[in-house]
Amino acid sequence: MPVGLTPEAAEELRSLRARHGDLMFHQSGGCCDGSSPMCFPDGDFIVSEADEFLGNLDVPTREGAEGFTVGVWMSKEQYRLWAHTELTIDLVPGRGAGFSLEAPDGVRFIVRSEVCRA
Repeated sequence: MPVGLTPEAAEELRSLRARHGDLMFHQSGGCCDGSSPMCFPDGDFIVSEADEFLGNLDVPTREGAEGFTVGVWMSKEQYRLWAHTELTIDLVPGRGAGFSLEAPDGVRFIVRSEVCRA
C-alpha cells in the first residue's frame, strides 16, 4: 500500500524529530480520533502481530536538515479496509485527542485516502 506525505506534514516531522529523535506512525482501527495517525518516538508504541508494517515514509532533505525515514504501521483490521487505497499523511490545524507528538503544536496529522486505479 503506497503511503505519501504532504510538504506540510514533512515539515512538522522535521520539527518533531529535532525535539524527540526518531519517529514512527501507527494508524489504529478505532473510531473518532482513534482512527487518526498517531506519531510517537520510535519504539514508544509497541506493535504486535495485530499490526501491519506499511513501510517507511521518506521525509525529504531540506536546507539545513538531512532526510530521514519514519516507519508506518496500521492495525491489520484497518489495513483490510484500506488495502485498495493510496494513503497520504497530511497536517491540518487543530488539536486531536490522544498522545500524538504534534498535539501541543496546535496541529494534527490526518490520513487522506484515494482509491487505487487499476
